[in-house]
Amino acid sequence: MKNLHTSTFRKPAVAGLFYPSDAPQLSSDVKQYMADAHPQKLSPKALIVPHAGYIYSGAIAATAYATLIARREVIRRVILLGPAHRVAVRGLALPGADYFNTPLGSVMVDKQAIQSIVNYPQITISPEAHALEHALEVQLPFLQYVLADFRVLPLVVGAASAQEVAELLDTVWGGDETLIVISSDLSHYLPYVEARQVDQATVQSILQLEQSITHDQACGGTAINGLIVAAQRHHLKPVLLDLRNSGDTAGTRDQVVGYAAIAFCEQ
Repeated sequence: MKNLHTSTFRKPAVAGLFYPSDAPQLSSDVKQYMADAHPQKLSPKALIVPHAGYIYSGAIAATAYATLIARREVIRRVILLGPAHRVAVRGLALPGADYFNTPLGSVMVDKQAIQSIVNYPQITISPEAHALEHALEVQLPFLQYVLADFRVLPLVVGAASAQEVAELLDTVWGGDETLIVISSDLSHYLPYVEARQVDQATVQSILQLEQSITHDQACGGTAINGLIVAAQRHHLKPVLLDLRNSGDTAGTRDQVVGYAAIAFCEQ
């Protein structure tokens, strides 16, 4: 019997805006960011990475993704959570798509992982929430560059509790084959010196596994708080890899956006 299911693809929304739409240029840019990164010898279970345009936050993201190089063949599933910037969401939203496309190719959505969480009350299916959302999309070219063969569980996080996020993370926790990526920037549009102070305080709270991280501190605060709860349960230790802002990379210093790369490793 023929398979009547037609695969659905979530198309890139910010290719050509946040990162190059030309595949060779994108590959070259990611390769250069990775080459310039100085990876610490860690084996993270989870990462917090920024999600701005690559000229602003690509170098900071690369410091996180560089820690995965040694596990290129090991990681087979990435649980990817990021904030809802454009569409209001109650709970956490699945995309209702089979693949996420980028200029570097297609990434398959992990249907097995979806089946394990789809009946949770905090889970919804919202192609609209994913259609224009950049927070998850900008992570994919880095993951495609670093990892050999993986599937992704993409979740846009809206109005949810830390416990609701942690419950999902516990369900799909897995072993060495599973990586959790939380996509979040830090403070937004503060003057450079003030932003540095605010972001350093936010990072200290995360490193001490203290919640609640507010959305003023980090746009992905809800997902970060959920990761903190899960990290406490699973005895993960956060390690700061990089902390900068747009005034350090490609922007002016009158109004900056903060970026951190943080690895969570088993103790």
